[in-house]
This record gives sequence, structure tokens and C-alpha cells, in this order.
Amino acid sequence: MANEYDITVEGRAYLLRPDTPKEGADRPQRPGETADELSEPLRGQAKDAGLIMKPPGRTPNTLYALEATEYAQQHGKFMEFHHAAYKAFWEDRKDLGELEVLHAVAHSVDLDADDMVKHLEEKTYADAVMGQYQEALKYGISGIPTFLVGNLLFTGAHPYNIFKSAMERFLNEGVPPASDS
Repeated sequence: MANEYDITVEGRAYLLRPDTPKEGADRPQRPGETADELSEPLRGQAKDAGLIMKPPGRTPNTLYALEATEYAQQHGKFMEFHHAAYKAFWEDRKDLGELEVLHAVAHSVDLDADDMVKHLEEKTYADAVMGQYQEALKYGISGIPTFLVGNLLFTGAHPYNIFKSAMERFLNEGVPPASDS
């Protein structure tokens, strides 16, 4: 979509489970899940959006992942990093709370992985991440992913046509109708 409409996608941090301990937590299998499929409605939403989402065995503490994402964004690699981290977590079932995993993800998208890990250890982006999270709470955001297109805010995985409709609506707002005169 970013290429189709010549837009820039900006990522913002959101702590879905802020109470997750630093080391993460075991994630019990949910009712209706199988070893390779989430339960409904997530299973159907993922399928409709063309996403692979296998149930993770652990719930990671996402602070490092959010800080790594901010690092990637500051280095012009937000979307690449985001997609690689998504794949690592949902497809490959890697723990995004582990520095080694984030290092490998950064390396896979040609970021300076050693430099990124140094910044994570030094908490360079911690204040930015927490500020973004607080801003999201202020706006009433309570889930991920959440998207803002113009003044339209929506949450969850959606098929491409939903994003396309939102973008068309945004582009057509405020444009006066063509007259026949």
C-alpha cells in the first residue's frame, strides 16, 4: 500500500501485555487452538488477511522488540524489520524478548545488528517507546495492530481491501465534487 499510494508508514510502540515479566511467560494453549492454528476469531482474521499466525509457546516481554523497531525506524528500515520480526514470531515461533533473536532479525534486514543490540542494552529508545505507549493510551487505543488513516482508526488484521477503502476515503475527503458547469 505504501508504494501504491506513495505514503510513509510510521510505526508506534504499544505494550499489549505490559505486565509480562522481563523473561517472558509460558503461554498456555487457548481453547480451540491446535499446535499450528490459533483459535477463532484470530484464525479467520489471519487467513482473510493472508497472514500466517502459529500459536507461540511463550509470551515475550516486548520492550526490547519495540525498542529494536524504533531503532529500525530511525535507520530507515521500519517495514523491513517489522515484517522480519513478524515472521520470526508468528511463523518461526522465535521469542522476540531475546536479544539474540532480535540481533538475527536486524541482521536479516541489513541493519547493524551489533549497534542495535548496544542501543537496546543502553536503553537508548526506552523513553521514546514508553512515550508512544502513553500517547496510545491517551487516545484510547487498546489493541494491536491499530491503524490510523486520516481520521479513521481501526484495530486488527484486515484484508487489503479494508486498507484500500480507508485510503480512498481519506484521499477523497475534502475534495469538492466535480461540477458540470
